[in-house]
Amino acid sequence: MKNISLILNAVLFVAVAFLFYLHFAGKPTQSPSTEVAAPGDLKMAYINSDSVLKYYDYFKINRGKLESKSKKLDQELRGRAQSLQNDYEAYQRNVGNLTIGQAKAIEEDLNKKQQNLRLYQESLSQELSGDEGKMTVELYGKITGFLKKYSEEKGIQLVLKFDPTSDVLYGGNTLDITQDVIVGLNEAYKAEQLETGAKVDSTLVKKK
Repeated sequence: MKNISLILNAVLFVAVAFLFYLHFAGKPTQSPSTEVAAPGDLKMAYINSDSVLKYYDYFKINRGKLESKSKKLDQELRGRAQSLQNDYEAYQRNVGNLTIGQAKAIEEDLNKKQQNLRLYQESLSQELSGDEGKMTVELYGKITGFLKKYSEEKGIQLVLKFDPTSDVLYGGNTLDITQDVIVGLNEAYKAEQLETGAKVDSTLVKKK
């Protein structure tokens, strides 16, 4: 879970790059002058990806759900591990009173439980990884779709990602569309929830 912000930051970068590709790909190759926009004609903007992730309700809610699920499954796993530990300690206390056959049977049972616990742990890890991957794909689609529509309406040809890890060292305030993007994404998400009849957990939305 601690790597999710890094993963989704990368998603934002891919999303804006994909938008740039969509704008220029597939245009007719008439002449060099029609292929590349003049510097004065190229309208650019940027978004602060950290702020988008911080204030986008979809991400906050679904990240909260993943964190809650992860904690619940972790507690369940710890409970099973503690139960196995208790069985093992009980075996050690009583092994002197057991026959060779009884001791062997208990050891085999403990080994089987240990293997099952390891398999269960792997299945939980795969399940959480799958949930995180699904959310990443959905986030990519939502941001890419919004940026494409927003840029078409505003006449923007290029949107950059601006954060401490990006190559953009400076961007004037007039190029910053972060707030517009956050508001637009949240409005679209709210409308989507109303349309599907889903209830939004306000406690997750308020998380920073």
